[in-house]
Amino acid sequence: MSPAPLPTQTEWNLTLAMTGASGALFTAAMLRLLAADARVAHVQFVVSDHALRVAAEEMGIRGRTGLLEGLLGTEKDHSKIHLLNNDDVGAGIASGSYRSDGMVVLPCSMGTLASIANGMAQRLIDRAADVCLKERRPLILCVRETPFNRIHLRNMTLAAEAGATIYPVIPALYFKPESTEAIAHQFCCRVLQHLGLPQDSAYRWKPEE
Repeated sequence: MSPAPLPTQTEWNLTLAMTGASGALFTAAMLRLLAADARVAHVQFVVSDHALRVAAEEMGIRGRTGLLEGLLGTEKDHSKIHLLNNDDVGAGIASGSYRSDGMVVLPCSMGTLASIANGMAQRLIDRAADVCLKERRPLILCVRETPFNRIHLRNMTLAAEAGATIYPVIPALYFKPESTEAIAHQFCCRVLQHLGLPQDSAYRWKPEE
């Protein structure tokens, strides 16, 4: 069976999940791109409890109150971003009948990867990912760990065989980034291009120059 066709230009409804792996800066960069992209109408943003701990440690953002402002910045419009609790298994994205155009887990912890790869579907993030797989919708898992042990590698293989894209958080350096924010921005541009949402601000390799 072929995947569902990509949505038209202005109706994207995406899910973004943040889990407990290091990399809150990448989540923030992704949120900024999605918030600014006129083709994206809605973003269902699911944050695990462990992700809140990471946001506090890495960015000084404590708790769910003010999380969006902390990640996006107070000057950014975040009206299209809908913050969901990982325990809310009755949310729309937990059902295959809910219209969704894909899901990105950034960063994706090894625990979340294991739950998705083995079909646990006990909390909203892994249930929403399970729905993407069964409905043949795009699912991008931006795994974040090093080194990988054999369990990690087996789970990545299982998830990939089920239809997910394994997209490790590996930064590009060939564009000579001047900050960690630039690294995160370029990585997220690449993820969105893979999803079908190319970004004008992405660096594009031009070997002739």
